[in-house]
Amino acid sequence: MNRLFRLAGCIAFGALLLAGCETTVQKPAYPQISFAHLPQIPLNVARVEVENRYASPASAPNVEHLFPVSPSASALNWGRDRLKPAGASGVARVVLKRASVVEVPLQRSTGLKGAFTTDQSERYDAVMEMSVEMLDESGSVRATAEATTKRSRTVPENLSINEREKIWFEMTENLLSDLNTALESQLREHMGAWIK
Repeated sequence: MNRLFRLAGCIAFGALLLAGCETTVQKPAYPQISFAHLPQIPLNVARVEVENRYASPASAPNVEHLFPVSPSASALNWGRDRLKPAGASGVARVVLKRASVVEVPLQRSTGLKGAFTTDQSERYDAVMEMSVEMLDESGSVRATAEATTKRSRTVPENLSINEREKIWFEMTENLLSDLNTALESQLREHMGAWIK
């Protein structure tokens, strides 16, 4: 009987040791993406409005709702951070039309080759579309500048959740950097008369 107690004690102690070795995976915190570090573009309007017209399906194959930092919220920051009202009348309206990311499954190796191969398992296709409209006092659109940016990225099948989220964050940063460059170029090309 004494031996049984000792055996039970050893098993319990071993279970406690194993429980103590369990590691907790830290989920990284990602900063909000902003454009406040860039110079503002002064426009001859009384105010800047920012409008989101994109509604994410929030279901497969779309995955933008799973991103650690929202692509659509970050895109709207562009209008708030970059455009500065510097006039007496009129409105500059920034419209987010699309901020989608679709997950596309990729074909993987099968059989013996598949057992020894780390394949690219998914591709993420991101599209962001935004416009800036200049409206007069009556609400009529006087000029429009539009930009669409796209990014794609494949990921390996053995990716951890944290690694996947890091890739998603980098995709969002790159997509928005492209959007910033494209929109500023379009503004200067099509709306030079409104830039002070």
